[in-house]
Amino acid sequence: MDISSQMLLFVKVVERGSISAAARAVGQTPSAVSKQIGMLEDQVRHRLLNRTRSGVLPTPEGHDFYEKCKALAEKFADAKAHIQSLDGSPRGKLKIASSVAFGKSQLIPVLPKFLNAYPDVSVALDLTDRDIDIEAERFDVAICFAEQRKMSDIVVRKFMQSRRILCAAPAYLERAGHPQNFADLAQHNCLRLAGNHERNEWIWQSDAKSANFEAKGNFEGNSTDVVFRATLAGLGIARLPSYLVAAKLQSAELIRVLPEYSQQNAEIAVLFADKRNLAPRIRVFVDFLVKEFRSGPEFCLVEA
Repeated sequence: MDISSQMLLFVKVVERGSISAAARAVGQTPSAVSKQIGMLEDQVRHRLLNRTRSGVLPTPEGHDFYEKCKALAEKFADAKAHIQSLDGSPRGKLKIASSVAFGKSQLIPVLPKFLNAYPDVSVALDLTDRDIDIEAERFDVAICFAEQRKMSDIVVRKFMQSRRILCAAPAYLERAGHPQNFADLAQHNCLRLAGNHERNEWIWQSDAKSANFEAKGNFEGNSTDVVFRATLAGLGIARLPSYLVAAKLQSAELIRVLPEYSQQNAEIAVLFADKRNLAPRIRVFVDFLVKEFRSGPEFCLVEA
């Protein structure tokens, strides 16, 4: 076994947490795997693993070496998936980054349908609301609000209509009262998104006038999902995407506040790198999202 193969095997051992688990994964005996790891340690002249009662843990040097080997393993997996996909069949690992709220409420529930349709594709899902550099972080696609596009060489395909609306739990409104107009929001506890000034600037627009209001209150969350759950708990008024709150409005767990207020530019999009020969696994996933969500109802079913 050459050193590159040993490096890939080392990644398996670290990620599986034991020699025996890695051996089962690659179809070798534990002694054979242990021997290869020993030869790799001789090559790099550092101990890479500490043996424990429950398995193995990388040494500090081993952890740094693992990060380098992991990048090699990912490149190998990509190359393998590319070669295997030359017949046009979707296969390989699909790396998805998605906003937390959309991922939990919309994407995860439909993933079984996608994976059943494409059994040779596997999914690695990262739920995050931070800005994603798709190519640098080696994601195949990212799902977010269309307005979050920041890189010119990224393809944006919108697939869901949504609006941002104001809502609160009945318990909060019973305690604090219903605002009658946009200016009344200054007297209410308005929930904020941490570190996102633009999303905390609520804008009222009508044919006759427009007004800006900065949400202020005693709570902020690091994701839309956190703010949504705080709203359900009765902490205050929040501006949330209609796809996230539609069911709660129907069940009256949330109440629409100022129902004439609506921000239109909250469409959901899938972003991917502008590549001429798009991998089949990416192409079918993008098409799946469009088919699954674009034909569905606009997610704002309760107007008052």
